[in-house]
This record gives sequence, structure tokens and C-alpha cells, in this order.
Amino acid sequence: MREELGRTIEDKEEELVALTRDLIAFPTINPPGEAYRPCAEFIGERLKRKGFSVEYVRADGTPGDCEQYPRINVICRYEGRGPGPCIHFNSHIDVVEVGHGWTVDPFAGVVKDGKVFGRGACDMKGGLAASIIAAETLIECFPEFCGAIEISGTVDEESGGLGGVAYLARHGYFSKPRVDHVIIPEPLHKDQICLGHRGVWWSEVETRGSIAHGSMPFLGDSAIRHMSAFLHELETELYPALSKKQTQMPVIPPGARSSTLNINSLHGGQDEGHHGLPSPCVADSCRIVLDRRFLIEEPLQDVKQEIVEILENLRKTRENFDYELKDLLEVLPVMAEKDSPVARAVAGGIRDVLQKDASYVVSPGTYDQKHITRLGHLHDCIAYGPGELEMAHRPDEFVGIEDLVDSAKVMALAAYSLLTEPTTKQTTTTLPGHVHS
Repeated sequence: MREELGRTIEDKEEELVALTRDLIAFPTINPPGEAYRPCAEFIGERLKRKGFSVEYVRADGTPGDCEQYPRINVICRYEGRGPGPCIHFNSHIDVVEVGHGWTVDPFAGVVKDGKVFGRGACDMKGGLAASIIAAETLIECFPEFCGAIEISGTVDEESGGLGGVAYLARHGYFSKPRVDHVIIPEPLHKDQICLGHRGVWWSEVETRGSIAHGSMPFLGDSAIRHMSAFLHELETELYPALSKKQTQMPVIPPGARSSTLNINSLHGGQDEGHHGLPSPCVADSCRIVLDRRFLIEEPLQDVKQEIVEILENLRKTRENFDYELKDLLEVLPVMAEKDSPVARAVAGGIRDVLQKDASYVVSPGTYDQKHITRLGHLHDCIAYGPGELEMAHRPDEFVGIEDLVDSAKVMALAAYSLLTEPTTKQTTTTLPGHVHS
């Protein structure tokens, strides 16, 4: 059976490439959340023809959901011949903005040099296509299996997943007894199993001032200058301290084994959406969004306190310094054990297909495993899929065709093992906590 699965997937290489290109053609850019419905319906219609039951779930009331940009998720389920475990392949359909620097049409699915190019090719429509081909092939070659296979296309992962997996997990779609094992085909290299991810704290800092005429700034108080003082403290105090913090988690790339801080955005003064000449005013508000990625060894409260201490010290030492700090998103680190059933099954598939032992890694950024474990309380979940992590969100993003085929084989073999071989109770490394939505 294992050899038959591999040969059949090899014979479907052209179909796998075509499906990847079809998925790339949907410009599911988030924000704002374009083309979610047609992409979800494309997936649903395909799998319906293959015998799956199909359900569309709109995440009503979640951030960004509206009539123009409805948060539409698709969940497809194939029932086997009898009771047994359920293996769920979850992929997000949203992609980030295109950005500059492309040499090919980002939504044409250009094929050249053994690769498929396009926004989302790597992150993660290639993985979605590979999981679909893997599941279809398993059903075709092993129709008498007992259990169930699910495939979902979910939204908003790139902006936190609140309208996608988080919503579905709250409504029981990622919990026992419905689902037993989850594979998320994120691009973490085809010979690696991703056990989890670092934590994240997104926050907004606003400094305040007083508006005045730009020709007489001494009559006002510049919020931008106050922000510059805060930025100076980050540069001289916090960044050097973060670089010294190291984790035992096998995070890739190596640079992410330290704590990191990114300034996602900076806004000050006149609204940048205004047209025409700027008005000559002293800025009375300046805002930045901080993206702090932290390690399993760091308590979240300590992470927050680092920022609070800098701000409070400036309040004491800088004249008229005033600020507001808002929490936007917080997710604790998570890491499954290598001996969990799904990790063992994928490792076996990698040995069979690639003739090597799997490597175990942790993602530098969070993905939807956070919602499955925290909200669905389902811990037998890992990420495995085609593509190179370093290509995610880059211009001329691509996924290798050979990687697509190999990862589809691994996923099919892993699912076959989980459906046919007895598993022992797994253990997981999890931390207490929650996700704010």
C-alpha cells in the first residue's frame, strides 16, 4: 500500500502543479480579506466531487468580517467505512500583500526551473494543494479505511487567525471526538517537523502631545519627539538585552533563537490618508505597533514589564511625557513532543520518502496551532509541508515541484499510518494561558 500511494502521487504531479496554480490565482490578500468566498468554494466544489461533505462557516462578528469581506471558511470531511480516528489537514487560504520587487505576475502561478511562483505558493497554497492530493490519493488507493479525513481552508492566519481557526476551534471543529490528529502544511521544509512556535505579544504605544502651529512649535508639545525618546530607549537598552536571551527550543532560523522585537508600524501627525499639502501643525499623537516574539522560557508578564518600565521611567524623567499602552494580541509559546502520534507518523513518512531521519524544529512566528491547542484543547498537532520558510512573504515567492510531490507522499503515508496503526497516548509540552481575541 505504501508503495502504491507513492507511485500514484508521482503520477499526479501535473495535477498537483495545476491545483497549486489554481489556488494561487485567487488573490486572497489579507488585509482586507479579498476573494475568500470564491477560493473556499473552489476547494469545496473540488472535494465535493470526490465524495467529501462540505460545510462553509462564516466567522460572523470577527475582526474584518463584513458584507464586502466575509470571513468564509470551508471544512470538508470524508467518512470511512467504519469508526476510527480523524486526521485533519488544515491550511490557511489568505496571503499577505504582494509588495515590490516581483519579476513575474504574482497571481499567474508561473512555472519555471522546477518551481511554481506566486504569492502564497510557499505560504501556503502549495501545502494546501499537496494535502488535497495526499487525501484524495489515500481514499482512492485505500477506500476501505475506517475513520475520517478532513481538509479545511481557513482565513485570516496572517492577521492572527481570529476569523479562521480560532473561530472554528471555539465552535468545536478542532476538538475530540470530532478530530484526533492535525497536520498544518506550513512551509517548514519537507524533511522537518515543526513542533510549535514562539510566543507573540502585539501592542500599541501612543505618545501624546499638544497641537500648535508648526511655525511656533514651542507653543505645543510634539508627540513625535516623545516617541523618539521611547525609540531611543528601545535601541540602546531593550534590543541589546533581547539579543542575549537564548532558548532551548529548536527554532529556525538560528537568529530566531533569541528574543526579537519588530516595530510593525509608525504613525504620527497628520493623517497619512490625507491628500494635498500637509498642514503646519505640531503632532499631538504618535503611535507605534510593537511585535514582540518571546521564548518558552520567558513569562509573558515579564515581557510586558520590559516595555512598561521604559515608559514609566520616561514619564518620570522626561517633561510632559504621557503615553497609553494597549494590548492587541498575545499568544503563549507552544511545543508538542516528538513522540506524539502525529509527529511519529510524519517522521515515518519522511524516512520512507526521503530516506533520512526527520529534523524537529520550532517556527519563529506563530501559526494556527496556537488556536487548536488553546481553544480546541487538541494537542496532537504539528506543522509539516512543502516550501522553504525563508521564501514566505518574499517577492518571487515559490515552491519547488519536487517538494510538492515529496510532501504529498509524506502526508499520505502519515495519514495511512494514523488510520491503520495503533497509537499510544501522547504527551505534549504546553503552557497555561489563553489567546485574546
